[in-house]
Amino acid sequence: MGKVQWVPWWWVAAGIAGLAAIGTTVRLPAAAWSAGVGYLIVSTALLMRGIRRGGVEHFGPANAVTATRSMLVGLVTALVAASFASAVPTALLVALVAVALALDGVDGYVARRTRSESELGARFDMEVDAFLLLVLCVYDVRYVGWWVLTIGLLRYAFVVAGFVLPWMNHTLPPRYWRKVVTAACGVALALVASQLLPPALNVLVAVAALLLIVESFGRDVIWLVRVNLAGAPLVSLEKASTSPPEESR
Repeated sequence: MGKVQWVPWWWVAAGIAGLAAIGTTVRLPAAAWSAGVGYLIVSTALLMRGIRRGGVEHFGPANAVTATRSMLVGLVTALVAASFASAVPTALLVALVAVALALDGVDGYVARRTRSESELGARFDMEVDAFLLLVLCVYDVRYVGWWVLTIGLLRYAFVVAGFVLPWMNHTLPPRYWRKVVTAACGVALALVASQLLPPALNVLVAVAALLLIVESFGRDVIWLVRVNLAGAPLVSLEKASTSPPEESR
């Protein structure tokens, strides 16, 4: 297990190399470097903690795909931070986001094909998705307004609510719709970032994404409230433990 803990740092090195390559054509101020490298280091440190706690012995090809997505999110984070100081190439930003979104469907497929699904892998995938949405929301504020941050902050509000209200930490039943909503929101936010649509349509696309994610989280919250009021789980622990991990919130 000792060697496995250090495997994710190869993607941190790749991310730093990617930032250096981008920096040859795009001005990346210190804040952009700090944001990009900071994300890579913090996310990898959290992943290593999960590896230690879970006793993971093999990193696996599915986690490698997710780590590649995470590395791309680090590059996107740096570009978004840089965009507040000067213009960044929209095509480059959207291209990186598009690859990260496309790979979102690959890691789950690889995990199923190699029978390497795990709770750690599902959580890793989910957190990468959540942070990418948040970063895209930060970028899109300039086009549709501050309210778009709600899309990216809902996941973290859900986590905070779990600390305040422990009953919200119940294992949720599997629901593929969550993955669909996450992917749709990512595509919608990337479309707004691309500025291919008129301003009014950008707003409509962002509103549609907001409604989708509010519905998804709202359905889960209602289910958790019902569980709490019933005083017993609506899904057996056995079923929850055998459910596809990538479909949990």
